[in-house]
Amino acid sequence: MTARLGRALGAIVIASALWAIAPGDSHAADGQRGQDGQLRLFYWQAPSTLNPYLSGGIKDVEAASPVLEPLARLSPEGEMIPWLVQRIPTAENGDVAEDMRSITWRLKPGLVWSDGSQVTSSDIAFTHRYCTAPGAGCAQVESFRDIDRIETPDAQTAIIHFTTPKPYPYSAFVGPQTPILQAAQFAECLGPAAAGCSDANFAPIGTGPYRVTEFRPGDAALFEANDRFRTPGKPAFATVMLKGGGSAMAAGRAVLETGEFDYAWNLQLAPDVLGPMEARGRGQVVTAFSTLVERLAFNLREPGESATGDAPNDVLADRAVRRALALALDRSIMSEIGYGPAGRPACNILPGPPLYASDANSGCERQDMKAARALLDSSGWIDSDGDGVRERAGQELELTFLTSTNAVRQDFQTLAKEWWRQIGARTELRAVEAAVFFGGDSGSPDTLQKFNADIQMYAGASDGPDPEAYLSGWSCDSAPNPQNGWQGRNIGHWCDPAYDALLAQLSSTTGTMDRAAIARTLNDMLVQQYVVVPLIDRGRVSAHANSLEGVRINAWDSELWNIADWHRLPD
Repeated sequence: MTARLGRALGAIVIASALWAIAPGDSHAADGQRGQDGQLRLFYWQAPSTLNPYLSGGIKDVEAASPVLEPLARLSPEGEMIPWLVQRIPTAENGDVAEDMRSITWRLKPGLVWSDGSQVTSSDIAFTHRYCTAPGAGCAQVESFRDIDRIETPDAQTAIIHFTTPKPYPYSAFVGPQTPILQAAQFAECLGPAAAGCSDANFAPIGTGPYRVTEFRPGDAALFEANDRFRTPGKPAFATVMLKGGGSAMAAGRAVLETGEFDYAWNLQLAPDVLGPMEARGRGQVVTAFSTLVERLAFNLREPGESATGDAPNDVLADRAVRRALALALDRSIMSEIGYGPAGRPACNILPGPPLYASDANSGCERQDMKAARALLDSSGWIDSDGDGVRERAGQELELTFLTSTNAVRQDFQTLAKEWWRQIGARTELRAVEAAVFFGGDSGSPDTLQKFNADIQMYAGASDGPDPEAYLSGWSCDSAPNPQNGWQGRNIGHWCDPAYDALLAQLSSTTGTMDRAAIARTLNDMLVQQYVVVPLIDRGRVSAHANSLEGVRINAWDSELWNIADWHRLPD
């Protein structure tokens, strides 16, 4: 146990260190493509695929983003930017139909794939067909909800038709989770064949500034500059090495202390660890906020061998237990020791944008042990034999708590175990490598989607400013199971028809204020039923070498969203 964590468990007196947050420089390099040699990225959560449609893991989406691109991206400010298209479709410019049942995207002229073939609207239509094919196990299928068909009147134009009016028609093809796939490459990868297309999944042909030269799942990805990239003189780096594996500590040191790497992603390190690293002067820490929330998920079915069935969890099916566990947490302490200024206690699973943030759950950051114990007492959980563990009807209040291997998460686990011990719960802590936990291996019992535990801790975020697709992740039909290839974000298997009905109402509601009101209610249903317990509103924290210019960290999109602009400062 670290001294920092020991202080938290003892006197709960925390001293946090602050660090400087330096914004990325948007200055673009002038010169020839590939002039700056190799760019070295340290993504300590190793990617398992370069196809974001087969993994919901941020690490895989990030690793694919230098190659695969969407029609539009989100800026660091959360604003939509045309990327492969001429403009953002709106009602004002006529590209969103008055009845809100269609949206028209117009590709930029002259776009080519890295193999030299033309990008056409047929590739857009195929990507929709690919993700929605039965048996595909598409991790992003919620983004294609309510799409009926995609019409391609010419090579540049794709008209998406919806089954219902879509007030927010931008869920698909906006952001790195739903890029365009080359129809020719993935033609034989539809439905159940999708997961077996290793050549395509590990080396997709894209439109981005780089193309894949080698990919070793769980280890590393190597890229070279795409000589057919649409912007002359870019990218500045000839090759990119994305190293996977290791730890956040190793990644931070490799950039901030030793200078072996240029960029370190997702530095989940306590501020009193990260601050001294930055003080060495080799690099700078950068951060950005969006909707990324570290959370606990409760498994409402029995974990283990019966994970594929519907047997209720003997302990967590009781809402009083779930609420008591939440009341025993001190989110303020967790935020301070885990993230410092890069985190803040979260009472909502949807913390922003501000219009969407509910004020009905404030005060959750205050720990209330007395209320937690009273809840368990009133629900019949008592310690009849004096061993410190409550029981009811022969069932002891015992829990397994699983997360990915990470210093901050392990600290959080230890804190939670002690706080839950104080209210009469016994907790077994487990951690697995991030590449396994967030991976897409359907044969592993320890993935996030398999949920082989009572409680899991992880982080998730809305794919964009509008939360409809994100909130759809808790619908009844979004639970992972063998039939859908263990994809889906409803990992706790919560199902409430009232939630689904309100979600359907959201999908047909116009007006930002009305949509925000429904989203807040959906958030409150999740939080107040203790389906999920938000812990920390996390800023994305990464670091880059002082010699690397052009980085604009982006919490709304991939952190590599503008990698074409990155370049090396002259000595």
